[in-house]
Amino acid sequence: MSTLLNLLMIVQILSALGMIGLILIQHGKGADMGAAFGSGTSGSLFGASGGANFLSRTTAVLAAVFFVCTLAQAYFGNLRAAPVSEGSVLERSQPANPPTAADLVPGANPVVAPASPASVPAPAASSSPASQIPGK
Repeated sequence: MSTLLNLLMIVQILSALGMIGLILIQHGKGADMGAAFGSGTSGSLFGASGGANFLSRTTAVLAAVFFVCTLAQAYFGNLRAAPVSEGSVLERSQPANPPTAADLVPGANPVVAPASPASVPAPAASSSPASQIPGK
């Protein structure tokens, strides 16, 4: 799947660059008017009017290739596994066990003491304030 997406990306980039180049090469609508009065050369690589037809058709083909590559990338980009939980985004963001009103009131749930006395730290040997100040 990754190879196909990379190939589509390469084709899309090449078609975009080709379109840019062909659009810059083409003459504007007013360029043919100057050639009719002799100020420009009417003969070109493709003939008097053959170049405009060839360039515009090639640009149209590259635009179609670019559009198809874009649609294919959008299609393959949206192919994902369905989420396990159905529902809205808000429903999925809620915790599994929401807090109750008793959980939100301070002091409603008493604090339970630890089960084993070994987990409670032993008091210091001397309880005088001088022994609690660290020495140098």
